[in-house]
Amino acid sequence: MELPVKLIEKELAIFEHKFKDAVNSNVPLLDRVMRYVVKRKGKQMRPMFVFLAAKLSGQVNDSTYRAASLVELLHTATLVHDDVVDDSLERRGFFSVYALWKNKVSVLVGDYLLAKGLLLSLDNNDFRILQLLSNAVRQMSEGELLQMEKSRSLNLDEDVYFDIIRNKTASLLAAACAAGTWSSTQDEEQTEKMREFGEKVGIAFQMKDDLFDYTAQDIGKPTGNDIKEKKLTLPLIYTLNTIDKKTRRELIYIIKNENTRKAKVDYVVDVVIKSGGISYTIDKMNAYKQQALQILHTFPPSEIRDGFEDLVNFVTDRKY
Repeated sequence: MELPVKLIEKELAIFEHKFKDAVNSNVPLLDRVMRYVVKRKGKQMRPMFVFLAAKLSGQVNDSTYRAASLVELLHTATLVHDDVVDDSLERRGFFSVYALWKNKVSVLVGDYLLAKGLLLSLDNNDFRILQLLSNAVRQMSEGELLQMEKSRSLNLDEDVYFDIIRNKTASLLAAACAAGTWSSTQDEEQTEKMREFGEKVGIAFQMKDDLFDYTAQDIGKPTGNDIKEKKLTLPLIYTLNTIDKKTRRELIYIIKNENTRKAKVDYVVDVVIKSGGISYTIDKMNAYKQQALQILHTFPPSEIRDGFEDLVNFVTDRKY
């Protein structure tokens, strides 16, 4: 991922300062939490998509930096809230905000980040960008709730799975690409094209995450974790829809009633691998990646396009 980072190195450095300013408050407790959150931010992949999208069709400007900050504010807010929902004590190998400051502070911090993002756009009349990102937050909430509902009933419809990840994961990446493009072009056609590109990449990204559940690599996520949480991932859905009825009943019983027993979870993982669930998911993931690259290649050849392609390849080839 060296090329995309190199191409927007200057922009990412400026963004770091702007993002720190964006989360400042007058409340000491809030500032302590924010310093902790900012120090442990991840790869900043979504802001990278914002900057590359802006440069693909135009020039990075103040609106682009605000769009990148809004994306990161909203993303961080959803992660803080997710840790409360999932009762998760870890985030990227460190204690989560929820683990250190518990429910009330976590919910309020998430709300604060959402409000800061909204005001950042409103105060600067970035109405179209705010609309794009607000729609993504709505979709993310719908995706989470749909996943909860279908996990309870173990609904095995592949179309439902794609509805969930399109909303839950892909919508924010799609909005990041759209917002970056709009910030430098104000062109609706280009913005929609890049929104669709980001959605394809986001779906591929989530399928790669699903595959990690069936690998033994040290990726900071326990093997079988999705099974323990009764999450319906594509390898599992494919397996349950293709194996014999007896094995299918057995797996469903384990997922519903014995999903905390390591030996049982290992058995489910083994069946998924042997049934071809992994190779099926890899094929689907690569198909979405190719669709994204086809959209990208409608733009003229450039170093930025090459960097974007490297970033898309990283999404599906990453080891963590």
